[in-house]
Amino acid sequence: MKSIICLFTVFLSFTAFSQNNYIVKTDDGRRVLLKADYTWEYIDAEVKDSSKKDISKAISNIDDACKLGDHFEEPSLNRKIQAQLKKGRATIDDIKAKVAKDYNCLAHEVILISAAEQKSKGRYIFCANGTKVSYKRTGFTIIESGKLF
Repeated sequence: MKSIICLFTVFLSFTAFSQNNYIVKTDDGRRVLLKADYTWEYIDAEVKDSSKKDISKAISNIDDACKLGDHFEEPSLNRKIQAQLKKGRATIDDIKAKVAKDYNCLAHEVILISAAEQKSKGRYIFCANGTKVSYKRTGFTIIESGKLF
C-alpha cells in the first residue's frame, strides 16, 4: 500500500513539473499565456488603452509635483557603466524613452532627478508629465518600481 501511495505521489509531481506555462505582458498592456505545447492565448480580453491615462491632473500640477529649481541640472552618470549598457539598449536615453512611452510625453521632456547605478542594477527617479516616477534596472531589463509585469 505504501508503494502505491509513493508511486502516485511521484506521478503527481511529474505532471505538475511537466507543464511550463508562462505569463508575459505585451507592449500594449495585454497579458498572454504561453503554453508548453507552443500555443498562446490572451488572458485579458480587453485591450488596456494607455492613451486614456488621466494626464490633465498631472499637467495642472506640473510645478507642484516635481518641485525642481530653476537651475536644476540632471545628475551625471558613470560613462563606463553607460558604455556597457549600450550593448543591451539600457542606457539612460533608452530608459527615458521607455518612461516617455509609459507617460505619454516626449523623451526630452523626461527629467532625471536622481540615479544610483551599478553594472548589474540601477534605480532612477524621473519627472515625467509632472509626475515623479521611479524605475529600476536589473541587467538590461527596465521596469517601473513596484510593478511585477
